[in-house]
Amino acid sequence: MPETTSAPTTTDQRFASVVDLLSSEFSGVHHESTVTRCVDAARHGAEEVTGSATPDLVERIARQHLQVLALAFAEQR
Repeated sequence: MPETTSAPTTTDQRFASVVDLLSSEFSGVHHESTVTRCVDAARHGAEEVTGSATPDLVERIARQHLQVLALAFAEQR
């Protein structure tokens, strides 16, 4: 059963396709708002570390975050 969280808050449309892709990939595991927050966090982190954030880089970082979250939730059960 997916976790319940608030509505998505992404304001940068460049990453909407990343949210869509990862939401589909993690459907049944994470709510779309969790995916959105991970994409936002990945974007901010990439910008802070490298000075820019491409959708490909953000996707890879967010996917890793979502995989770790899924493992943590599985361990709690």
